[in-house]
Order: sequence, then C-alpha cells, then structure tokens
Amino acid sequence: MFKTVLFPVDSSKDSLEAAQVVAELVKSCHSRLYLLSVVEIETAGKHRESTMQSPEEVAMLLQGVKAFFAERGVETELLERQGIPSFMICDVADEIAADLIVMGCRGLGLTSEGLAESVTYRVVNLSPCPVLVVP
Repeated sequence: MFKTVLFPVDSSKDSLEAAQVVAELVKSCHSRLYLLSVVEIETAGKHRESTMQSPEEVAMLLQGVKAFFAERGVETELLERQGIPSFMICDVADEIAADLIVMGCRGLGLTSEGLAESVTYRVVNLSPCPVLVVP
C-alpha cells in the first residue's frame, strides 16, 4: 500500500514519539523508510534558537533515530537537507516519490495564532502525497 514512507524528524518529543507508529506502519506494509531532517535556515525577521540550525546536531539526531529503527528491524535511508522545513519536506517527498509522509504534531496548530506557523499544517496543505499526523 505504502511503498515509500517519508518520516521527517526533529528534536521535538512529538516527532520522536511518532517513531513507534512509523516503525509499526513500515513493518506491516513492507515499506521503504526515509528519515529526513532539515537544517533550518534563518528567515528574514525571524531568528529562533534551535538545535535544528546546527548540521552537527541534525546528523546526531538522524543517527539516533536510525538506531531506534534498527533495533526494531527496520532499515532506513537518511536524508539531510537545508532550508525551510515545510518546503523541504514536500520537495523531498516529491523527489523520492513518497506514498506517505508521517509526522508528529506539536500542537502549535491547535490555536489560530499557531496554525499558520505550524510545519505540520504547511506540509498537509502543500504535500504531493497523503500525510499521516500522529498526535
């Protein structure tokens, strides 16, 4: 059903909690799993302190998540990109012909103020394939 699954990860608790759902899904569907992490670039007028702005931190995060999946018998392919996360996630999904994107939800999108800023919200609206949001 889902031959290729993209799992964008960041250092949030919600992203890491979604990993268990992803492991079960790709095992049951015999899917190919891509792990993606995006080194965030600063956008004009918006400076955020984030470990996702450090390529070293992103590389360590990806290796840790890869180990999590390896312990569960799931092979992964690692992808690291630089840019605006929501756009990069959609670009990579298109590039790898993903059948599904699975993302954790931080809950920022539950208020009208946070909705437009939510990476998950933007991906749902821009994605070239279905998106499964894990609460």
